[in-house]
Amino acid sequence: MSHASAHVTRELKPVLGALPLWGIAVGLVISGEYFGWSYGWASAGTLGFLIATAFVALMYTTFIFSFTELSTAIPHAGGPFAYARRAFGPTGGYIAGFATLVEFVFAPPAISLAIGAYLNVQFPALDPKLAAVAAYVVFITLNALGVGLAATFELVVTVLAVVELLVFAGVVAPGWSLAHFVANGWAGADTFSAATWAGIFAAIPFAIWFFLAIEGAAMAAEEAKDPRRTIPIAYVAGILTLVALAFLVMIMAGGVGDWRDLANINDPLPQAMKRVVGEGSFWMHMLVWIGLFGLIASFHGIILGYSRQIFALARAGYLPAYFAKVHPRFRTPIRALLAGGIIGIAAVFSDEWVTFGGQPLTANIVTMAVLGAIVMYIVSMAALFRLRQTEPQLHRPFQAPFYPVFPAIALAGGVVCLAAVVYFNPALSLLFLGLMAAGYVYFRRTEGQRHAAPHDEMLTGVPSSPR
Repeated sequence: MSHASAHVTRELKPVLGALPLWGIAVGLVISGEYFGWSYGWASAGTLGFLIATAFVALMYTTFIFSFTELSTAIPHAGGPFAYARRAFGPTGGYIAGFATLVEFVFAPPAISLAIGAYLNVQFPALDPKLAAVAAYVVFITLNALGVGLAATFELVVTVLAVVELLVFAGVVAPGWSLAHFVANGWAGADTFSAATWAGIFAAIPFAIWFFLAIEGAAMAAEEAKDPRRTIPIAYVAGILTLVALAFLVMIMAGGVGDWRDLANINDPLPQAMKRVVGEGSFWMHMLVWIGLFGLIASFHGIILGYSRQIFALARAGYLPAYFAKVHPRFRTPIRALLAGGIIGIAAVFSDEWVTFGGQPLTANIVTMAVLGAIVMYIVSMAALFRLRQTEPQLHRPFQAPFYPVFPAIALAGGVVCLAAVVYFNPALSLLFLGLMAAGYVYFRRTEGQRHAAPHDEMLTGVPSSPR
């Protein structure tokens, strides 16, 4: 099958409006407000982590305003892969596609372990890893039943999760004090010093966890109604929602006692609330159960994201065509859903045969997902600059404000974050590089597979023939 004779058929159903897309954008991320971020306190302290989070929030805000230009101009299920492929050719597409896959395949196991930890609070005899596997089974099934159902479920649990974070802040407020928040605030040092910078940079992956995966809403672009209008609404509202919640949760949790007891656990919010209202409180049990919705929203949403990324890469010939098949009835990429699930479940149990740097398993999985995300952010911003030069006539329904300042800030922030993560996580960075090299060998050996794939004008910029 040649490029001249076949074009991509858009098999995904366009059913999503602005509100469901907001639910996906926020839902993809909101588990980051419930767990994962508190590991940053261990290296930076509450005050140092506040600085790291402010820096990362600036990077993400400028990134999303810039990334929206790409996602509306090229509404493709591959998201960053499609933008990099169009800007830099097949190799650029491979780098962005690999990085996005790492981000979206490694984030769910971390979230599933947190789901297990939250359930373990209620059921101490429950093995968190078995609960994590059960979560994969349930939510892969839900995703397989159709994007309309999946997006409706995502919107409901996201709204509940946002409300619960507001409830958490209100319930712990009577026990909050500035003295608790600032005590040992520079990771044990009395004052800010040059050495404090090391802790701040080491904490960057966990500040990124507050916002990681919001860009995944772009992968639902082929399933969005009028994506050039609905995606900007979802993204702008989404990033503003998440920035506000990140600072609210971090500040409130850090001021209800000795924050150091919350720095290396998967359920910091229930443990923080327990100090204020007691273990048997109605509020405590409500947080555990409704707090699960935050984890479920992200877990469910990222499963949607990784399946669309695998599907798009397979459709373009970057992965075996086997994974580009959709279910004949539900029009969902069932094989891609299962493939990501198998990798994720293997990661859940990975500490039983391999460890890195003495960090908790969840911290290592978070860092791995962050490495993929940062590489993708850098490539995406480079693609934006490149396409502004090579395709000035490309229809851009939404343009990055203050161009080139916003994308430049996002690009520079991404480079700083990547340098920090690599410096403080050399073993994981080598693993990431090794996986990328292995994938590149496959990429080089499958050129014929890409040549045989149906032509996709969104990847090349060449208009399709009328049909």
